[in-house]
Amino acid sequence: MSKAADHFKTLSGTQKAAILLMLFGETTAAQIMRNLSPREVQHLGAAMYTVRGVDQDTLSLVLDDFLETLRLQTGLGFGAAGYIRNVLSAAFGEDKAETVISRIGQSASERPLEILDWMDAPSIAELLVDEHPQIMALTVACLDHALAAQVLALLPEEIQPEVVQRIASLNTVQPEALADLQQVMQRKFKASTTMRASQIGGVKAAAKIMNFTRTATEARILKDIRKDDKDLMQAIQDNMFVFDNLIKSDERSLQTLMRSVDNETLVLALKGADEMLRAKILGCMSTRAAANVRDEMEAMGPVRLTDVQAAQKQIIAVARQLSDEGTIVLAGRGGEQMV
Repeated sequence: MSKAADHFKTLSGTQKAAILLMLFGETTAAQIMRNLSPREVQHLGAAMYTVRGVDQDTLSLVLDDFLETLRLQTGLGFGAAGYIRNVLSAAFGEDKAETVISRIGQSASERPLEILDWMDAPSIAELLVDEHPQIMALTVACLDHALAAQVLALLPEEIQPEVVQRIASLNTVQPEALADLQQVMQRKFKASTTMRASQIGGVKAAAKIMNFTRTATEARILKDIRKDDKDLMQAIQDNMFVFDNLIKSDERSLQTLMRSVDNETLVLALKGADEMLRAKILGCMSTRAAANVRDEMEAMGPVRLTDVQAAQKQIIAVARQLSDEGTIVLAGRGGEQMV
């Protein structure tokens, strides 16, 4: 039991909640999830993956802890927001009650424009791009600060200062105005079928998924796709891990990769590479080797773009093979993030 007790002590509150949620069954768990914020759903969902296969003794400790916490709880706090709203509405009327609640704190009122919490910055910016600056300002002001900053950066540059000015000028907003804005956003979201499609799929999404597959699996899948749609296969392949992505990899991985590539292929690949990437790759080599590569690049003269691309693909093929073997880490291709 001591082993289970030690394991129990390492569990976070979120992990304990995840264990309980997995015990409740799919229907009950789904009902609980619907009452959580997007960020809470993400954290809880991630935690559920970390507690799979928990032993029976640890499970019992989690349940005991939950029941003890529940026993100590009073009625205060459960449903308090709804209770306060009902009491104030009965005493002062809905309009005055809403004003009082808004002064008490935002957490007491419903989250405005909740639908936007489930969307990323590009999608929100797409919804706003043809709206009046005042609508933009009001919408951005309702977002989490980090998300709001991302959306603002994606709006047309010429309108960004005005949007910030209008946000700074906002004071109080009537509940009716927020309700109307929520309805407008919902209608636009439902009407924007292309935006919703890009959220859940598309060539880039397929390419990102393929980046996480083993080379053998990738080759088999792309071969089968090619039989039905050669252009689609090519589009997916073009959006997968490309030569320019190497700039995100660490120096040690690049050094290992360079040792696995013949000099002629490297010179040709670097001939059409971005200067920053070229400098990073050459910086991973000895001074003499880097100088030789530069000399060969200059002596080579103009080359065909198709030849450069072929050389770069050869290097990427080697890089992916080394990544599959665990010899190197390719940042952005299913490997660990480099910090």
